[in-house]
Amino acid sequence: MARSPKATEFIAHWNAFVEGFQGSPLEFYTQVEAAIRERQMTDYHASRVDWREGGILSAKREYLRVRRKEFAFDICGAPFGNGFFFSSWLGEIPSGFWALVSLIPIFGVFAHWAFRRKTYYRIDTAMMFRALVHNAVLDVIDEMTKQRGLRQLTELERKPVMRAFQER
Repeated sequence: MARSPKATEFIAHWNAFVEGFQGSPLEFYTQVEAAIRERQMTDYHASRVDWREGGILSAKREYLRVRRKEFAFDICGAPFGNGFFFSSWLGEIPSGFWALVSLIPIFGVFAHWAFRRKTYYRIDTAMMFRALVHNAVLDVIDEMTKQRGLRQLTELERKPVMRAFQER
């Protein structure tokens, strides 16, 4: 189990609740990983991370993390009440050299501005990553709810909430 480095910027969030759904988070995560592999995305890594439910002494919740370069999806599936809760958070996590540079006051901001600008390519790549992983999650939920004879997610329930890249 990996530590859960926090994303410096959240780009998108999504969640849905399915009443009557009973299942295992492990089964959900395993199927999501398989759905991502089927899509033949390159240069990514999947792992499990723990996030605390609250403060330092609170219980931990296991998430599936799918990371590609500086972007990371943290995906959750968990029983809640009489159903199952699904969520995902897409964020940007600097790593290696850029993680160290971002800690240097003033210089870190300048270095990111000068060398890590938001380009069409970086934004397009992040959005393709978001779409691929989000669609894999939705496909797994669709299959699992269909197998259990439960309702499918509505179009509104399927849409992530996005932050604008230009605000960042």
